[in-house]
Amino acid sequence: MTTFVKRGGRVVFFLLLIGAISSLPTRAQESRKNAVVRAVEKAGAAVVNVNTEEHVRERVNPFSGWGNDFFEEFFGDFFESFPERDYKRQSLGSGVIIDPRGYILTNEHVISQASKIKVSLINNREYEAQLIGADPRSDLAVLKISAPTSLPYLKMGRSDDLMIGETIIAIGNPFGLSHTVTTGVISAMHRSLKTDNRVYTDFIQLDASINPGNSGGPLLNINGELVGVNTAIYQQAQGIGFAIPIDRAKRIVRELIAHGEVKEIWLGLIVEDVTPRLARSLGYPQNYGVVVRRVHQRSPAEAAAFRPGDILTAIGRQKLGDKDVYLDLISSYGPNDTLQFTYFRQGREGRTSLVARVVPRELAEELGRDLLGISVNPLSRRFGPSRGVVVSNVQKNSPAGKIGIQPGDLIRQINKQRIEGLQDFRQAVLSLLNRNNALLLVQRGSYGYYVTLDL
Repeated sequence: MTTFVKRGGRVVFFLLLIGAISSLPTRAQESRKNAVVRAVEKAGAAVVNVNTEEHVRERVNPFSGWGNDFFEEFFGDFFESFPERDYKRQSLGSGVIIDPRGYILTNEHVISQASKIKVSLINNREYEAQLIGADPRSDLAVLKISAPTSLPYLKMGRSDDLMIGETIIAIGNPFGLSHTVTTGVISAMHRSLKTDNRVYTDFIQLDASINPGNSGGPLLNINGELVGVNTAIYQQAQGIGFAIPIDRAKRIVRELIAHGEVKEIWLGLIVEDVTPRLARSLGYPQNYGVVVRRVHQRSPAEAAAFRPGDILTAIGRQKLGDKDVYLDLISSYGPNDTLQFTYFRQGREGRTSLVARVVPRELAEELGRDLLGISVNPLSRRFGPSRGVVVSNVQKNSPAGKIGIQPGDLIRQINKQRIEGLQDFRQAVLSLLNRNNALLLVQRGSYGYYVTLDL
């Protein structure tokens, strides 16, 4: 009995000794724990991997090199006799849980065209995600997963007080390497970037390493607060990444969760870039801004007393470099928001404000004339069973006139949206309101062609 107690005592002493030794590294780690480590510990569990699967179906045909969309539009019945090829395309991205109910913020380009979206948490649990809404213009999307318990999440912080040189942290899924942490500093604010199919303004520029798969992941400040969404890299150089400021994302997220879409705003302004020749004729001494081409009647712009020939130079504190910047900036505002404009008129600088409104539906045909430079009619019986609308008039020197569209041409698509009749045309034109260009599928006689109009 005594031996057992002594032996038990030695065992207990041995276990206590092991426990003391195993706790030593923890104390050592505590001494090395800096602000970056604490920020990652605070935020890391809310970061997710976003895995998408796109179901691609292609019909094998002898004209595949000519562009499937074009030929299928005009010869779809003929192509139905050819076999189809199905395959799946997979891609990787990142996201961050912003609500304990499972709402996830990511980039729109991460989930664009996805037929299935799966989200992996830090504990390797995987969930199928529902797309709540996506906004291609802002490149933001909201997903939702359903979990049996409340999820770790990050509240959206603020980005209006970020400082150049401030330490930032990026967490994401680059090349499928889950929860990779990189650090750096804010290199610049309010950067603009043009890609093949998007224009971004008001980016945060950072030098933390951002790679494919990081898109949609969180940008954190040193306190572990969500201040941006990692979005893009500058491919021609290393150490140059870009993030969407979280203040800009807040309104988009609210609208996507509430409505599944972002409502377009209407100011009643049609603008164009200021050319050197135009600037000289108006006595404008700068090389930036947009000039007002037209002010719609009964619009917010008319109420604010804007006139054709006014040169808009800034919205708030953001300088308007050109029309791309103007269009991207106004997309960050919602209905009933107030926009503060700085403008140049007859040699003097002025300031005024207006309240944005929702686009009125009855504006569509007027916009068709203002933006595209065309008037259209429904198809008559002489066109047979064709889909589309017929061009009845083309304004001289308009976007449509410059590209060669003529009366009698049929408009079959606008930005890949099929035009069956006037209702589709009106809907498509409204979607062009705050866009810089439009892709039209035009039919003339038995021939069809795609044309791009600069708006």
